[in-house]
Amino acid sequence: MKLRQIRNATLLLDYAGTRFLIDPWFAAQGSQPGFEGTLNSHLRNPTAALVVPVAELVDVDAVVLTHVHPDHWDDAAAAALRKDIPFFVQHFGDKATIEAAGFTDVRALIGHPVFNGIRLTRTPGQHGSDACLQAAYEVLGEVCGVLFEHPDEKSLYLAGDTVFNEYVAGNLTLYAPDVVVMNCCDAQVLGLGSIIMNATDVKSVYDAAPQATLVASHMEAVNHAALTRAGLRAFVDDNRMADRVLIPADGETLSL
Repeated sequence: MKLRQIRNATLLLDYAGTRFLIDPWFAAQGSQPGFEGTLNSHLRNPTAALVVPVAELVDVDAVVLTHVHPDHWDDAAAAALRKDIPFFVQHFGDKATIEAAGFTDVRALIGHPVFNGIRLTRTPGQHGSDACLQAAYEVLGEVCGVLFEHPDEKSLYLAGDTVFNEYVAGNLTLYAPDVVVMNCCDAQVLGLGSIIMNATDVKSVYDAAPQATLVASHMEAVNHAALTRAGLRAFVDDNRMADRVLIPADGETLSL
């Protein structure tokens, strides 16, 4: 497989001859306000430019959307993508949202849908701690990860917007994925803490999945990110994890 880090959680995945676009966020740098009630909310989003042409991003076979938060899906992406593209979402609520934007082939990740011979499995996650969800569920809502499997490829577990918890640990044990993509910029809600993985969570994934190559995504593109690539790299080096942790720059392609 080839995995290209685009920006934030947006990825291009070439997998078993099929090209997936994941969590498309096409907004121009600084075109959106910072998230209210979060770290550095005075900064405007995205905090990084889109370094890959949109024409290249939309030249794909299918879209996978882990959830509809505005740093994973926006009007610019809705306008750029062809309306008949196969579009996979976590549940029927998000299906209705994407259909309302004019898309005609929207499929919920219920059961184990197969696309071009690739088995897709929705995996559970949680967008923050239990206390965080109790306090801010209406904002944080439901999220998912996705497991990609094909006989000719390594398995890939896209964890999505989640902290490390029993859901993630269970996914790692149950599926024993070969590659794990972690959203790990340590995005912070004021007074509630991390809503996606931080450096300690990355180490927890590293320890729980000794067979896996880990890829750090969702870095350096949103106002509430508390962990930079340099900070994560230093943590990885200090904890002797560089053998299996990759931290791609925006625009960088990994062959896995």
